[in-house]
Amino acid sequence: MKRLRSILLLMLGFSAAYAQEYQSPCSFKEPETQPTKFDAWFSEGWGMNAGVGANFFFGDVPSKFSDCTGMATIGLQKDLTSYLTLRLNAAYGLLKGTKDEYQNGDAANLAFKTKYSEVNTTLKLNLFGFSEKLSTKKVAPYIYAGVGLMNLRSRLTQNDNIQSSFGYKGYKATAPTHELEFPFGLGADFKVNQALSFYVDARMTPVKSDKVDACVSNYNDKLLADMFSTVSVGFAYKFGYRDCDRDGVVNRLDKCPETPYGVTVDANGCPLDSDGDGIPDFEDQCPNEAGLAEFNGCPDTDGDGIPDKDDKCPKEAGLAQFNGCPDTDGDGIPDPEDTCPEVAGLAQFNGCPDTDGDGIQDSEDACPEVAGLAKYNGCPDTDGDGIPDNEDACPEVAGQKANNGCPAVKKEVLRVFEKALTGIQFETGKDVIKKQSFPILDQVVKAMKENPEYNLEINGHTDNVGDPAKNQVLSEKRAASVRKYLTDKGVESSRMVSHGYGDTQPVADNSTAAGRTKNRRVEFKVNFSKIEIVEEK
Repeated sequence: MKRLRSILLLMLGFSAAYAQEYQSPCSFKEPETQPTKFDAWFSEGWGMNAGVGANFFFGDVPSKFSDCTGMATIGLQKDLTSYLTLRLNAAYGLLKGTKDEYQNGDAANLAFKTKYSEVNTTLKLNLFGFSEKLSTKKVAPYIYAGVGLMNLRSRLTQNDNIQSSFGYKGYKATAPTHELEFPFGLGADFKVNQALSFYVDARMTPVKSDKVDACVSNYNDKLLADMFSTVSVGFAYKFGYRDCDRDGVVNRLDKCPETPYGVTVDANGCPLDSDGDGIPDFEDQCPNEAGLAEFNGCPDTDGDGIPDKDDKCPKEAGLAQFNGCPDTDGDGIPDPEDTCPEVAGLAQFNGCPDTDGDGIQDSEDACPEVAGLAKYNGCPDTDGDGIPDNEDACPEVAGQKANNGCPAVKKEVLRVFEKALTGIQFETGKDVIKKQSFPILDQVVKAMKENPEYNLEINGHTDNVGDPAKNQVLSEKRAASVRKYLTDKGVESSRMVSHGYGDTQPVADNSTAAGRTKNRRVEFKVNFSKIEIVEEK
């Protein structure tokens, strides 16, 4: 029992050392030389294990449930590959058994007790070690087998009287007996991290001897006569896996050994930087988008000083007051809310203008530069005749809709103009008005003075006889001479205008005399009506 207590104290001491190692400050130092592949293989993968368990014996004097005894083990191990581990173990324990009667029913009253120590080597096959994906699992099953040497002292008693023994002389201990053993079993590792794991293990240990229970029979199989099973729990610790920042990457492989606890790292032990912007994900508010340090890793696509995550218009440079959106026309309404983003407008019209200030936005205003009325789609009715100016041929004089907003010519004025059509004559080929035309023109003067709202347009025309250029000049001169006569008689020159069109606007066929007579004319246009005066030869 003293040896068992010593092993338990050793295990507790190692646990305390392990805890102290992870609580103590870490220091980091780069190796002076790079190891070779063999150096790395030889120096890496070493570890130790320790555990305690319960034994149950199978033999001539087998264990009952009450005979279950304890054991402790400690060992050294080396990872050969990701799936093979070589272990060298030392164990100390106790085996007991009782037999109350023989097979024929006679009383046996046999009992044995064996203290033993053993050293064995086993090859452990990690079943998940073949798969890179499965090797990261927290639970890793395994099987193993090996060979060892068992030292034991065994004593068989019957009714408390010694019947036989090995390693004793009477009750005095002598040199123990040495026997070969062939342990095999299975178990599972429960990984805490790369360095530390706990295990549950069940093994069977056949002993190549019939001396374990000190009951030797010539009929027993020397390999299977005595064997015992062991169920144990313990831990394994791998050297060289110290991980000060506890990120899962051991110090010797960790390029960022002071990573804050809980931060996800890459294979080199450095914090992940998914977007490659130089800002680790745990400090990056936008870990999947390359960004700027000033915005905690978030981008500012349009460069307006507002990070995209806070920018309602991330692809257009804008203003902070509009959450990153622009106001192109500077009307105080951001473009996304501005129906007319390139023209300064009013909020009541969603950013569209009302140039004439009549309360009708320009896009719906038929007269956007002149204040008007809603019933006329924003156009005014200056003369108040119920016809909007844009449809009124005489917007400053009240008129009739039938005359496009212009007043009707008085009947007596029309009669004067009808007389003038046949009464005004010119000297042939000249712009001189014949005297017999003066009375008719005087009546025109009287009509213009009595109707100051009239404006007179005088247009001269010729036939196509002669040179077109000369015809053009003659038509202009005749129209001008009529205008001069009326002006000389007191009609304001500002109310009249004269034009000449030569032979370009015939109203009849120039191939006949009658047609040419009609084409040689002077036309009067009084606002909306046209009066024709036929020139006589």
